[in-house]
Amino acid sequence: MTPEDQEETQPLLGPLGGSAPRGRRVFLAAFAAALGPLSFGFALGYSSPAIPSLRRAAPPAPHLDEDAASWFGAIVTLGAAAGGVLGGWLVDRAGRKLSLLLCSMPFVTGFTVITAAQNLWVLLGGRLLTGLACGIASLVAPVYISEIAYPEVRGLLGSCVQLMVVTGILLAYLAGWVLEWRWLAVLGCVPPSFMLLLMCFMPETPRFLLSQHKRQEAMAAMQFLWGSAQGWEEPPIGAEHQGFHMAQLWRPGVYKPFIIGISLMAFQQLSGINAVMFYAETIFEEAKFKDSSLASVVVGLIQVLFTATAALIMDRAGRRLLLTLSGVVMAFSTSAFGAYFKLTEGGPSNSSHVDLPAHLSMGPTDTNTGLAWLAVGSMCLFIAGGSQTLWCLLAGLCLLLLRCPFHSGLCP
Repeated sequence: MTPEDQEETQPLLGPLGGSAPRGRRVFLAAFAAALGPLSFGFALGYSSPAIPSLRRAAPPAPHLDEDAASWFGAIVTLGAAAGGVLGGWLVDRAGRKLSLLLCSMPFVTGFTVITAAQNLWVLLGGRLLTGLACGIASLVAPVYISEIAYPEVRGLLGSCVQLMVVTGILLAYLAGWVLEWRWLAVLGCVPPSFMLLLMCFMPETPRFLLSQHKRQEAMAAMQFLWGSAQGWEEPPIGAEHQGFHMAQLWRPGVYKPFIIGISLMAFQQLSGINAVMFYAETIFEEAKFKDSSLASVVVGLIQVLFTATAALIMDRAGRRLLLTLSGVVMAFSTSAFGAYFKLTEGGPSNSSHVDLPAHLSMGPTDTNTGLAWLAVGSMCLFIAGGSQTLWCLLAGLCLLLLRCPFHSGLCP
């Protein structure tokens, strides 16, 4: 290895002498940042219980027909796409902490607008704002958490991001079981408000401060987060200026993981996992369940359970095996779900025909309701496979990027 290579692989923050920090405030800071992914998950799951609630609501509440309901669920992704671009610009210029503080604003504003909405366009505007915040939070929160964590807890804290997203989705499903759409939007303001409050007392990441040549502030941040600023070295000169150049795309170590990562993420999105999250309750209503809210909660619980399971077994089982297994499970479950709707075509469309607990305990009463278990079972399998897929993709992409030459030396 040449001296230049040694300098490239030098981490921005690195321990000397084997000293291990033992600060506990890093967990509080990570929790504050993880409220962003929690808000993200709540915004994703909000449309599932809100759409049936809006359809039941009397004027002056906005009326949702089928087209409007589709836009209400999907428009959050347009905001998230813009938020991802904006977040990438903010995270390097405004800093990690300020970016998280700023992303709490569209979360709170968006849910407030939804709460006060009297027509469809205002409702969609609120959803668009929450989507913008989702895009920023999904990018900035993992960066902040990874840069404040010391090596002994970095994996643990990093695993909280996706877990908080699915927990937020489950929270929206649970709350939608008892709350109407306006009060559900009010509840959506709570996590980002707490994030705004807590992040005001948290420091900027040491890595960002060092990249801005603020050594004293970086040492103070280390002292706050890790309990000690001793035994940590200053980065080599020029390390903070290492970045990506288009010419590096021609390197096999760059374009191969780049193509693999983008392709996997694209196919994962095209699998329809987001559509199930956005319209879970509506899907189960179409599947003729009386208590579609309960079925949605079951799906949310399955998602949290299998996301946590994937995090625990991923290193032992391997990403490739889990990705293959989850792909097979998702393909089988969507085929089974499509078969269910094909078999029940022309049956009664009243969603009050089947009560999920009664059906599971008393057994089928006719051909259509006798197949109702297939809808819940196939969706639970689909979500179980999708949860493992997303978790493995996120972890695998991180490992692929860490191996890229342009990323060397940029990790704390």
